[in-house]
Amino acid sequence: MPTTRSENRDDSHQDEPHNLVELMQAIESIETPSGRIRFDEVLDAIGRRAFGPLLLLAGLVTLAPIISGIPGVPSLMAMFTLLVCIQLLIGRRTFWLPRWLRNRTLPSDKVHTALKWMYRPACWIDRLLHRRITFMTGNLGMQLSALTCVIISIAMPPMEFIPFSVNIAGVALTLFGLSFMARDGLLAVLAFAITGLSLSVVLIHFL
Repeated sequence: MPTTRSENRDDSHQDEPHNLVELMQAIESIETPSGRIRFDEVLDAIGRRAFGPLLLLAGLVTLAPIISGIPGVPSLMAMFTLLVCIQLLIGRRTFWLPRWLRNRTLPSDKVHTALKWMYRPACWIDRLLHRRITFMTGNLGMQLSALTCVIISIAMPPMEFIPFSVNIAGVALTLFGLSFMARDGLLAVLAFAITGLSLSVVLIHFL
């Protein structure tokens, strides 16, 4: 990826994705001559300062079976979500991630296959996005959502042992991310409901 693009993303929010398709296109544009895509390159592509796109990224990776089925990926996304949400809760404006996390890679062919699979439903979802119930995406709503995502991230590693439960958590993270990108509070409400469902699945399984 050209350096100027990365620098522009660090200096401004104008190039950050505002919906699901834009985020997917940003990831798809990353050049991967080695056949693997570094997590740091994805962060450069979508921006490092906005809570919504980062949360949506974690959700998409966790939601897509072809990617989340790779051993360790759900736990990686759990750590990523936990770090981002804790930093939001303590008031950081730019999210920091450790080098070992930023240097993790995924097979680019699996990433592109997952993006191709998700593109059509993403277009349909984007048409449904509207600014509504905006108090759910204000400062208080964002903090409550971040706290909920902390709980999700803690529950995600055990979910690797429960079929499809990680994908349900991915749906919740995706909806939280989209809600903040589009200021659509209805999606936040749905995300809280799905979070309750995913946590119930874990409790039922282990009790």
